[in-house]
Amino acid sequence: MSEFEVIVINRERTPFTRSLFGALPDLKLLVTNGMRNLSIDLEAAAEHGVLVSGTRMRGHSTVELTWGLILGLMRHIPKEDRATRQGHWQTTLGVGLHDQVLGVIGLGRLGALVADVGKVFGMEVIAWSQNLTETRAAEVGVARVDKETLLARADVVTIHLVLSDRTRGLIGAKEFSLMKPTAYLINASRGPIVDEGALVEALRNGTIAGAGIDVFDVEPPPPDHPLLKLENTVITPHIGYVARQNYRFFFEQMVEGVEAWLKGEPIRLLEPPAG
Repeated sequence: MSEFEVIVINRERTPFTRSLFGALPDLKLLVTNGMRNLSIDLEAAAEHGVLVSGTRMRGHSTVELTWGLILGLMRHIPKEDRATRQGHWQTTLGVGLHDQVLGVIGLGRLGALVADVGKVFGMEVIAWSQNLTETRAAEVGVARVDKETLLARADVVTIHLVLSDRTRGLIGAKEFSLMKPTAYLINASRGPIVDEGALVEALRNGTIAGAGIDVFDVEPPPPDHPLLKLENTVITPHIGYVARQNYRFFFEQMVEGVEAWLKGEPIRLLEPPAG
């Protein structure tokens, strides 16, 4: 691979570290799907003279997976599927969504779409983030509340934030203690937004009823990861964006990015963080 000038990678599936850039002296262009990829050392890329180009992304598949996790948890779909195959019949009592409270943390593009679906299900939708304004909440048609109120009132808390210094560890032991013991947490954003140790304890102790998890601190998680052993979870392998339509969209834009670079007009460049 050391002789290639262009390499195309799939988001966090292929980490590009400083040492890897050093081992690829001929590399000139690295193309990734998405406009954020924390597994690429962008500073090292710049130092080695490598341009990094991204693609736009359609968020609908992540919204759909979020609701798959919610429904899977609250109606015990994975558990009932296994039980039925083993000869059992109706082993659980699920919880409906109508008249429940949906708490959306992060009301950007994806959070707003999740909120819209919640309203279709007849849920009351409340929202919070560090930057959320009354104007934005009104545009989406939800109620803006403070963080503590959201955690205390919501039957389902779903996270739709970008990982940053401000959001890392945003949900920890204190936040879980505010939630209802009947509440569910959904994280299809980034693993480190939630303190994994605190989540494991909250699930083990019945502080919350369950969690739908698509993302982890370390991906893939080790086989002995405690979240994988808990019954009150539904777990998927970071597949929020993994849908045929999204991949077709990615591949078209990746080719477009390579063609633009060949013409000397690179597009959608990812830059190292300022400072």
